[in-house]
Amino acid sequence: MIRLSTPLDLSVLKSLQAGDEVLFSGKLLTARDQAHKRIVEALKKGTRSPVDVRGRVVYYCGPTKMRPGRAIGSCGPTTASRMDKMTVPLLKAGLKGMIGKGRRSEEVRRAIRKYGAVYFLATGGAGALLSKKVKSARLVCYADLGPEAVVEMTVKDFPLIVGIDARGRDIFSIHERTRR
Repeated sequence: MIRLSTPLDLSVLKSLQAGDEVLFSGKLLTARDQAHKRIVEALKKGTRSPVDVRGRVVYYCGPTKMRPGRAIGSCGPTTASRMDKMTVPLLKAGLKGMIGKGRRSEEVRRAIRKYGAVYFLATGGAGALLSKKVKSARLVCYADLGPEAVVEMTVKDFPLIVGIDARGRDIFSIHERTRR
């Protein structure tokens, strides 16, 4: 098990391999479709976005309302491919990590390799369990989006698997080759 924390150490990030198990601690941003759309539009227009993604990790998640005694409600991963058409501009702007579930497009895999980022997998259907790893949460922007607003969460020992490493190796492709 590899421990990874923010701020991200780029040499450690580059040493990760598809399939590695990671316990992530530190700050990450939640963002889903609508938040991605707004951030990318700001980048394309050259206007200042309320979210600086440089060196950050984005979790494709729309957390539910806070539960008593917890920092946040359920916070399970969203299918990452829904963000694929908006991912390359964010990687170009300096995003270093993404967390979601499922496969990514070939274009995103190539961009991950080009920009030295990593795509992590979180366990789908485990939102209640994952919420126990969230120590604090605060709204960053786009409150009008409700659960799709950008939230900064501080997590401790958030369990992840490297889905696509910084060299572009994809756990799904590796698994398919070993099954043949």
